[in-house]
Amino acid sequence: MTAPPFSVDETDHLWIGMADGTRLAARLWRPRTDGPVPAILEYIPYRKSDMVRARDERNHPYFAAHGYACIRVDMRGSGDSEGDMPDMYALAELDDARQVINWLAAQPWCNGRVGMFGTSWGGTASLQASVDAPEALKAVIGVCATHDRFEDDIHYMGGCVLSDTFEWGATLPSILASPPTPHAGSDWKDRWRRRIENLSCPLENWLREKGRGTYWRHGSVIHEPDRLSVPILVVGGWSDRYSNSVMSLVDARPDLVWGVVGPWGHQYPDHGAPGPAMGFQHLALEWWDQWLKPDHPAPPDWPRLRAWLREFDPPHDTLDQRAGTWIESDPPILATTVIEHPLLDLASTPAPWAVPNDPQIGLTSGDTGYFGRAGGLPTDQTRDDARSLVFETAPLDQDLVIFGAPSLSLVAKVNGGPATLVARMSDVDPQGGACRISYGVRNLALDDALDQPDPPLMDGVSQVMMTLHSTAYRVRKGHKLRVAVSDSLWPLIWSSGSAGHIAIETGTLSLPVLRDGVRNLQVPLPEPEDLPAQKSHTIVAAPQLERWSKTSDTHSEVGWHQPETRIAYHQIDSVFGYTTRMVHQQDISDRVTERVTVDHSMTFVRPDGTASVVVDLQAQSAEGGPQVHITLHAKWDDEVIGQRTWVIPSAAGS
Repeated sequence: MTAPPFSVDETDHLWIGMADGTRLAARLWRPRTDGPVPAILEYIPYRKSDMVRARDERNHPYFAAHGYACIRVDMRGSGDSEGDMPDMYALAELDDARQVINWLAAQPWCNGRVGMFGTSWGGTASLQASVDAPEALKAVIGVCATHDRFEDDIHYMGGCVLSDTFEWGATLPSILASPPTPHAGSDWKDRWRRRIENLSCPLENWLREKGRGTYWRHGSVIHEPDRLSVPILVVGGWSDRYSNSVMSLVDARPDLVWGVVGPWGHQYPDHGAPGPAMGFQHLALEWWDQWLKPDHPAPPDWPRLRAWLREFDPPHDTLDQRAGTWIESDPPILATTVIEHPLLDLASTPAPWAVPNDPQIGLTSGDTGYFGRAGGLPTDQTRDDARSLVFETAPLDQDLVIFGAPSLSLVAKVNGGPATLVARMSDVDPQGGACRISYGVRNLALDDALDQPDPPLMDGVSQVMMTLHSTAYRVRKGHKLRVAVSDSLWPLIWSSGSAGHIAIETGTLSLPVLRDGVRNLQVPLPEPEDLPAQKSHTIVAAPQLERWSKTSDTHSEVGWHQPETRIAYHQIDSVFGYTTRMVHQQDISDRVTERVTVDHSMTFVRPDGTASVVVDLQAQSAEGGPQVHITLHAKWDDEVIGQRTWVIPSAAGS
């Protein structure tokens, strides 16, 4: 391996002042050189000092050693930064990002050109910054980022509440309520107290905003693609909840967006699982070199979209490697044609078709997205399919390559709403195993734009359009394509409590397929590298995640527990630890009652003492929607620093 061209100087803490006097905390890596260089920004609320310190050190020192000034900034109200955070993607957060970009461009060690990147929240913040971008921002990379906060985030799917939003509703307050380090000043403990006193509970907003209105459109760049103004590399994974953004953004702006979507879940793809992983840092460096270093940059000679073409994997909740191969497309929307399959041709009985009313369907669906938790992938769909309404092809007489977002156009009759419709599309091999390809959900009280009509669409006959998750998938000759329809997907989707009865009168399955066949990837993607070579942390404990499932005719329980994971950071002589336990319960009688509990804790062992933050969340079905109770306790050694309680009435989720 060739040595990088620059040595790197690191500044563990510096301040960046905002116009209102608030200071944001940052960590900086700079190449040792006399001349100015481009700057690269990562901007997230995940505590530069400890929480993702090891992950930061995989990326920033590498870019700095290749000629970039790299900075990691804690968002307002998080880590060592000052201020408070009222919600995700608040106006102050977006404005702060623009101010940081301009601050970077004005530094004497910067040549005035700035790039921005991140994964998840950081990737989404990068996409948001590219809307009417500041002059200094020249290119961004969004990894596992959402372009549509209502439909392709952790909160809702098809207008239905995702149960995982309760986990995030417990985790985010614990992150924001964690203590500043002494970098924040000698009064860091007083600042910690004030932060807890002012702490918001964003879950209340998420449950209150039940349709794709102004709240969710804010910060969702897919609703204003014409305002994207800098080159964007968007990277995702088919096992991730956020994977739709890749194809969607390349389709929306093929002049400005390049995409890579692999088999992995919600993580930087150098640690991508299921594999094969990809050398993210090498690909990103090519991107930065293309846009940030030349005086007159030109677009890279890349295909617009590089995608992992999946094939049948024997379904299992954990996979090291996905079956398939890399392909490329230029651009995806021009490479496909649509094949329509009337459901009548795929059904074994004449229409109308009653959708089974079974609240336990969904136990084979795995997690909402693969967030690195062992055992989170969907398993064999056969159990859930046997309880669902099924449409199925005969064995295929040739391979079928699906490339894009499948959809279902249905005429459905609903009685006794509210009602939810779920569709799962699977590849069935000759032995009968069913590997899920894609799926979609629709709250039938919303219109096709997922807005709330007035009055709500409850009863009667409706034309329903369901768009399934985008995919690149080859169904082999001799396999069958199956669509299973149900009115539940538990525990992924929070139960409506009293589902209406649904009958499908007619419908069509539309499949986007490659028009001119598969074009294999011409230039291989870089292989992952174990970075950095010299690590400044040690994983003290990483116990295996535990899962369980107990079901009967009247009660079901599904849960997982991550025992305490601890990471020691040698440079700062500190140990960061966390543990989470989440349990879903369902009682079935005349009415379905659902409960979710989340217990999340974080610990920070420092030379000056030990901090702990514990959050307990309980959500339960009630008239009008979930009712939620959250408690937060923060301690420094044996001293209570702060306590908070939030009660979200069921009306917020009605």
